[in-house]
This record gives sequence, structure tokens and C-alpha cells, in this order.
Amino acid sequence: MRTKLLLFSVLSVAPLCANAAIPYRVEQIIMPEPAINETFASEHRFYVGGMYNLSLWQNYTSENNTEIIGKSAQGFEALAGLRVSDTFRMELNYIHTKANWEQLSFDSETFLLNAIIDARIDSIYRILRNQTIMPYVGIGAGASWNTGNDTTIIENKTSPVVAAMAGIGIEFNPHFILDFGYRYTYMFNQKNNIIDNLNPTAHQFRVGARVGF
Repeated sequence: MRTKLLLFSVLSVAPLCANAAIPYRVEQIIMPEPAINETFASEHRFYVGGMYNLSLWQNYTSENNTEIIGKSAQGFEALAGLRVSDTFRMELNYIHTKANWEQLSFDSETFLLNAIIDARIDSIYRILRNQTIMPYVGIGAGASWNTGNDTTIIENKTSPVVAAMAGIGIEFNPHFILDFGYRYTYMFNQKNNIIDNLNPTAHQFRVGARVGF
């Protein structure tokens, strides 16, 4: 009887001893990271567009009290842009317009390189994939090639230009955006025969469209 009881006890403990002899291995399970959609900028890196602008040239009074009265002038521009990120883009503008006052006027061909910040809400945008109203601000610098007319003689055919801008883009879809904007333009003295030390400045109101691809 004792022999059977001893044998039963040994057989009962044997599985526990066998399991204890097996080394346990801890395996780290790497959970896959959730897929993150590409940003708007990486999907639509480049864009081109065109704008109509109405320039309101400002009055100016020289040191000898000669005053010229600014007038409005219409123009157009072509643009090409690169989206560096969802909220930052670089844009090159070619602008054709006429600088216009009662006493003088000249044609202006301007190239501006702009740094523009879009108010895109990144975190929400990546979830919803939709943000229709896109405010933006920017600054630009470039050069203007100026041509006089019958009464205006331009000495400096080329003059530096700086600008500041703000506007709103309406994104109907990732490929088509309406653009409504304002730009303040400051042109350095181009030296003409009508008034000394004229630095033409203008408030420009712009409307146009951008096409992304």
C-alpha cells in the first residue's frame, strides 16, 4: 500500500517538475504603427496659377513740394509654387502692370519670390482630409524692369521691389483653389524726369486661381 501511495505521489509531482525544467522565453511583440496618411504637400507638391490685380498707386510729395496723385491701374500675373510643407510654400510671381499717376506713368515687369505661410490645421486636416478656407500671409522680394513712355524717362531701368501680402484660398478640391488676396508693394527709386526720389508704392487687390498637381 505504501509503495502504491509513493508511486502515485511521484507521478503527480513529475509534470510540475518537467514544466519547471523548461526555460521560459519572453518574446517582445511589436505592434504595427497605425498608418499615417501622406500630408497635403507631399501629395500635391507643385502648383501654377494666374491672377488679376488692381493696383492703387499712392500719392507722393517730393522734397521741393511737388506732388503727384496716384491712380488705379489694372494688371495680371502668372505664378508657380512649391509646397515645402503643409503650412509653408515658396511662390514665384511674374507681374505685368502699369505704375500710374496723373503726371507720369511707366510699364512695369516684376518678378517676386515669396515665402508664404498657410493657416492649415495639420492635425485636424490629416484626420478629416478637408479644410476649405485657407488664410495665408507672406512676404516677397524681387526686381522690376521699368519702361517709360512719351513723357516719362526712366533712368534706372531695373529697381528692387519688396512686398507683403495676405489673402484667403478657397480649396474646392486638392487640385483647384480660388485665391483672393491683398499685396502691399514698395518699389525703390527708379529715377525719372518728372519727380525726384520717387519710391512707387501700391495697394494691390488680387483675384485668381491656383491649380495643384
